[in-house]
Amino acid sequence: MEKTIFEISKMDCPSEEQLIRIKLGSISSIFHLEFDIPNRKLTVIHNNNLNLIEKSLHELNLGTQKISSEPTEFTKTNDNTSQRKVLLIALYINIAFFVIEITTGFFSKSIGLVADSLDMLADGFVYGISLFAVGGSMLKKKQIVRMAGYFQLTLAVIGFAEVFRRFIGQEPMPNFKTMIVVSIFAFIANGVCLYLLQKSKGKEEVHMQASLIFTSNDVIINLGVITAGLLVHWLHSGLPDLIIGAIVFVVVIGGAFRILKLSK
Repeated sequence: MEKTIFEISKMDCPSEEQLIRIKLGSISSIFHLEFDIPNRKLTVIHNNNLNLIEKSLHELNLGTQKISSEPTEFTKTNDNTSQRKVLLIALYINIAFFVIEITTGFFSKSIGLVADSLDMLADGFVYGISLFAVGGSMLKKKQIVRMAGYFQLTLAVIGFAEVFRRFIGQEPMPNFKTMIVVSIFAFIANGVCLYLLQKSKGKEEVHMQASLIFTSNDVIINLGVITAGLLVHWLHSGLPDLIIGAIVFVVVIGGAFRILKLSK
């Protein structure tokens, strides 16, 4: 393992940092990037391929100059342990609420709760595969994130088919009380997950960014299902539930495309 430090004279804001991350993201021998924007320095932990790393940085035209390169025993044990703990908590919460929401969704005839349960399952999948990504190379992390994006797209297509089936059929009106109560608890659970992810070390890494995107979507979705429950009660119609279900799947698709963009 080697530690190489670069001075990048034109790196003065997070946009240059993201540009560098994207440029170096396809180099599988890189294990860690550490940015010191105030001092315009970049530390790269890698195995070999130093020439390729230097070439990639020079192609950005940000005034890159190598300062030093030396062997290192660098490990990310503490960061990895922290990431795994946060992801495990988020995984358990999402799997639990997937079971709760899909069960109550079927019994209450709410497509909104069913949609949110599938979104919870997608998140659980993301957290699960992110656990495998912790400590791995950037290329491996991007491959895993790509899998998550396609999985979420698949769930969205299935969800839209169910919304259409219920729209053309004669489905009973959903139980608005169940929708509201379950969604409030899901909102609290997702809020906890979002807080833990935002406070975790290594949150800038692509697999952690994916988890943040999915969880941010969940918080919005929970509020939408609560609103739909209130509208079902006020309007005495199941249409708001179908509408929010469709919206949830649109959000799911949007999140999936954002995740796939991160994996490029």
